Amino acid sequence: MNIDDVKNICIIGAGNMGHQISLQCAIKGYNTTCFDISEEQLKKAEAFADSYLPGRVAKGKMSEDDAKAARARLRFTSDMADAAKEADYVIEAAVEVLALKRKIFADLDKMAPAHAILATNSSAIVSSRIADATSRPEKVLNLHFFNPALVMKLVEVVQGPHVSDETCQISMDLCTKLDKVAVHVKKEVNGFLLNRIFLRIYEEAQWMLEMGVASVEDIDKACVYGAGHPMGPFTLMDLTGIDLAYTMGMESFRVSGDPADLPRPQLVSHYTKGEYGQKTGKGWYDYSKK
Repeated sequence: MNIDDVKNICIIGAGNMGHQISLQCAIKGYNTTCFDISEEQLKKAEAFADSYLPGRVAKGKMSEDDAKAARARLRFTSDMADAAKEADYVIEAAVEVLALKRKIFADLDKMAPAHAILATNSSAIVSSRIADATSRPEKVLNLHFFNPALVMKLVEVVQGPHVSDETCQISMDLCTKLDKVAVHVKKEVNGFLLNRIFLRIYEEAQWMLEMGVASVEDIDKACVYGAGHPMGPFTLMDLTGIDLAYTMGMESFRVSGDPADLPRPQLVSHYTKGEYGQKTGKGWYDYSKK
């Protein structure tokens, strides 16, 4: 199997990441099916596609014919077996819960063709903790897109010890076909490349906040106007999800056993209150009135 054999892509999850990855795949010429158990989420994802594509045409970024063709290649379904039955490549973008992901991959192993690669978009759970739920561990890997997936170029292709070179190469080539920049992560390490770097920034920013060194707003301003970051660490956590930052911290602690890796108290407080950032209307900032 090589990249030319990949014609049909299945996306598991129509949330913020899933529906954007789906749309990117359809725009770049792949027959794409997006699955979710929530009919409401599917309707939101479909409505987004129906507004995004005409918007690209209006801005002169895409021809009307190309937009129509992309939309024709994209479909949404609440039937997982139907979504996976003809897939050559599957990308799972469900919530960061290990037991759920293992169940999804076990089901996909039965539903998807034997040649299909099964990738997880997870940035917190390495694929070696999922692969043995399938009969094809050599075809299971992390393919980590960044939020927002339609805009961000970087994709981390993580080759754990169980992942074949063929699977890795096809995944790297797929990223190129999707107009993304792939980086080959040769070993499974918590946080992979970029998030591992940002975890240190998150921790230091939260420590300064706890010590009363500066406010959330001023720490963010320092990173934007001093370090040239497009957004500060607290704004970024609100964008990607405080629940994700919490999960990544807990995963770091699981691996290291070092209490210093545990999420900081204020982040835990937001997490336990269900204040995950922009998607819930409140996190480090309050978005309810914006």
